[in-house]
Amino acid sequence: MDVSFLGGPQPQRGVGVVAPFDFALDRELWRWVPDEVSLHLTRTPYVPVEVSLDLARMVSEHETLHAAVQALCAVAPEVVAYACASGSFVGGVPGERAMCAAMTRAGDVPSLTTSGALLAALDELDARRIALVTPYTKSVTDALEDYVAEADIAVVGRAYLGLTGEIWRVPYRDVVDMARLAVVGSADALFISCTNLPTYDVIPQLEAELRMPVLSANQVTMWAALRAIGARAVGPYQALIDPSARTGPVALPTAQPPEPEEAYASPTTGPEPEPADPADPPQPPDEHGGRPS
Repeated sequence: MDVSFLGGPQPQRGVGVVAPFDFALDRELWRWVPDEVSLHLTRTPYVPVEVSLDLARMVSEHETLHAAVQALCAVAPEVVAYACASGSFVGGVPGERAMCAAMTRAGDVPSLTTSGALLAALDELDARRIALVTPYTKSVTDALEDYVAEADIAVVGRAYLGLTGEIWRVPYRDVVDMARLAVVGSADALFISCTNLPTYDVIPQLEAELRMPVLSANQVTMWAALRAIGARAVGPYQALIDPSARTGPVALPTAQPPEPEEAYASPTTGPEPEPADPADPPQPPDEHGGRPS
C-alpha cells in the first residue's frame, strides 16, 4: 500500500532529559508531555552507592552532566532538563545555578534542573510556606529543607520514609499517608520530592483533600521544561498546570507548632529506614497503634 500521500510523520519538538542511572519512571514523565513533543532521555553512569547525599553529589558532577548533555545534543533538543531532585539541591542554590550553567555550556542549549523548577513553580503559585514529603533519609531531607530556606521558603511540616533504594516501588498509599502527616499547619503548597517517586495520579486526590496546590519533582520538571519551549504540560486537575484547579491556602484545624513538624513514615516496601535522630520530635503512631521502628 502506498502511503506516500501522508507526507511522513509530523515534526516533533524535543526535550532532553538527563536522569540518574536508577531512574525508573520514564513513562510517568511522558504523561505530562503533549503529543507534539518528544522526550529524549539519557542516564548518568552507574555507581554502586545507595541513595544518599554522596550519591546526589556523584550523579550531579559537572563532568558527568557535560557528557550526558553532549550525547543528547545529537538529537537537537530545544531544552535539557536534569531530572533529579537531590542531585540538584545538594549543592544549595549556588550549586543548582552552577549545574544549569555547566549544562548550557556543554550543549549550547537552555538547561534547567528539578530543584530550580521547584522554586519557579513556588513562585508561580506565590507559595512561601510549604510542607515537604520525601522518600529520603533524614540527612537528605534536611538538605532539601536547607535548599528551599536559601530561597526564603519556610517549611512548616514534613514527612519522610528513610529509603536508600528502589524508591520507584513506593505505592501511592504511602505517598498519601506521608502527605497527611506532613500537612500539620497552614501551608501554601505541598511538595513531594524525588523524581523516582510515582506521583502523577495522586496529585489531584491530594489537592482535593488538602485544599492546596500539590507539586511533585517530576511534575515541576516537565512543567518547567515544556514552558521553556512555549509548550504546556498535560495534567488535568493539577493546580500548577491547570489554573482552574488553583485555590488559596487553607489552614487545617491543627495548632501551628513553633518549629517545623516532622513525621517519619514507616514504608510498606523497600529497605529498612534510617534510624531516627534522638533530637527528632516524637513520631505519630503507625496504623497498628505502635511507634515506627
